[in-house]
Amino acid sequence: MTAIPPTIEWRDGCVRMIDQRRLPGELTFVEARTVDELCDAVRTLAIRGAPALGVAGAMGMALAAVTGELPDAAAGRILATRPTAVNLAWGVARGLEAADPVAEAVRLAADDVDRNRRLGAHGAPLLPIDGRVLTHCNAGALACAGYGTALGVIRAAHETGRRPSVWVDETRPVLQGARLTAWELDRLGIPATLVADVMAGSLMAGGDVDCVVVGADRIAANGDVANKVGTYGLAVLAAHHGIPFYVAAPMSTVDRNCPTGAGIPIERRSGDEVTSFGGVVTAPEGFAAENRAFDVTPAALVTAIITEDGVVRPPYGF
Repeated sequence: MTAIPPTIEWRDGCVRMIDQRRLPGELTFVEARTVDELCDAVRTLAIRGAPALGVAGAMGMALAAVTGELPDAAAGRILATRPTAVNLAWGVARGLEAADPVAEAVRLAADDVDRNRRLGAHGAPLLPIDGRVLTHCNAGALACAGYGTALGVIRAAHETGRRPSVWVDETRPVLQGARLTAWELDRLGIPATLVADVMAGSLMAGGDVDCVVVGADRIAANGDVANKVGTYGLAVLAAHHGIPFYVAAPMSTVDRNCPTGAGIPIERRSGDEVTSFGGVVTAPEGFAAENRAFDVTPAALVTAIITEDGVVRPPYGF
């Protein structure tokens, strides 16, 4: 099985990223040599996922340093691309504070992989032997510099012989589950089955789900979790059916300056993502569409939060 290459890395004076817009059909890379090119890659989802965006933020500041752009101006444009993922701001801040932004960006990329491996090791024992795990969106190597958060937990369980199998939500409207998570699990040789998002409740009612594991784009100080839209519904379903609902994220995703989920900004994306499918228009021309990219799951519905420092259980207080 071919290994998954680094999602994002600094190479020859530029930022080299897997172009996630082209998956699963083609594994190809996009390079950003300017801050504006990096912003475009972030905005158009060539690079995505909270930890990966943290690294991208730091690498954006490295690009500003090597191209001679004013740091504060570059930081402002980078931060405007994706408002919900707090890691992006965290990475930009690390780059701004560094004496050598390039060295700091390279260090953060390596550190991200290490943190994810530790996170996976803490979370793997939570999955039952032969456990059937449902996940949403993509929180794997593609959402990080490497290895993964929610998929990192599943990956670590697989590597230690716990034999998990995965229900993969397709994750409308841009199909990160179908395009990205399924691609990763196929490459890793982990048994997985793709399902429509609306099938999750039926699976749980039928006793076919042992736990849910998802990632996060921002975690408030009280444990409220912002993640890809649809996560909140899964948490409600899991609570109704008595199924553990785990969130896996590095500590850089925790926003201690945000007391509750009510303060998390929710990105609104183009309605075109909802009114079309695979480039084909599926709704009447001009029909209104609301496209909230994230929702907030109350801490009361979260069984545990898995971090690189260990498993945190209620009551949450970061």
